[in-house]
Amino acid sequence: MGAHGRILVVDDDTRITTMLTAILAKDGHEITVVNDPRKVLHLDLGRFDLILCDVMMPKLDGFELVRRIRKDVACPILFLTAKTDEDSAVLGYGLGADDYVRKPFGAAELRAKVNAHLRSRVRQAHHPVLRFGRVTTDLLAGVFYVDELEVPLTGAEYRICEFLAEQPGRDFSREQIWDGCLLSGDDSLDMRAEPERATVVTTHMSNIRRKFAVFGVEPIKTVWSVGYRWVA
Repeated sequence: MGAHGRILVVDDDTRITTMLTAILAKDGHEITVVNDPRKVLHLDLGRFDLILCDVMMPKLDGFELVRRIRKDVACPILFLTAKTDEDSAVLGYGLGADDYVRKPFGAAELRAKVNAHLRSRVRQAHHPVLRFGRVTTDLLAGVFYVDELEVPLTGAEYRICEFLAEQPGRDFSREQIWDGCLLSGDDSLDMRAEPERATVVTTHMSNIRRKFAVFGVEPIKTVWSVGYRWVA
C-alpha cells in the first residue's frame, strides 16, 4: 500500500469500530477510536491523516460534526453511512466530506478507499509547484494560493483542482473527473450511478468556484456539453 496513516474513527457502534480497527490495522495504520462524537471537538485533529465518521449518531450526528470541524481539518474525511439517497450524498459533500463508504461495506472496499486517499497525499510530494498567473499550487503542501493567500479547499476540492491544473487547457467530462480523482480506482467497488456521480462533481465545482471567486479569479471554465477545463 505504501502510505501508513493515522486514522480517526468516529462511530457510536463499538462493533463497527472494532471491525474497522481490525481491517485497517492490517495495512499498518494507527487507529484512534472515538465513540462519543462530542469528544472529537476537543481533540487535536491536526495530527490525523484521515477521518472516518459515521453519519447516524445520537447527541451529535456526523453531518453536524463535520460542519463544525471542517475548517480546522485539512485531511480527507470519509462518511460511513447506511443512507443511499442522492440528497444525503450531496449534503455530505457540501459540508466538506471527501468520500462515502456505504454500510454494509466489505473489507476490500474500505481498504481501497482509505488507501487511495492516503496515497494521494503522498503522491503530491513528487510534483513541482505549478503557477498560473495569480493562482499557484504547492503540491507538496496540498494547497492552492491566490496572490499568496490560501484558498480553503476541502480534500476532494483540492484533488479536483490538482487533477485539472496538472493538465491545463484540456477538457474533462464529469465522469473523467470522477474516475480521475474521486474514485478509489476500482469501479467495481463503487456502486454510484452515473447521474449521482455527475451531481457530486457539479456540487464540488460549485464550491470550488465560490471559494476562488472570493479572490476575484475563475480558474475553471465550463465547457458546455463536455465538462470543465483549467484555464488559470
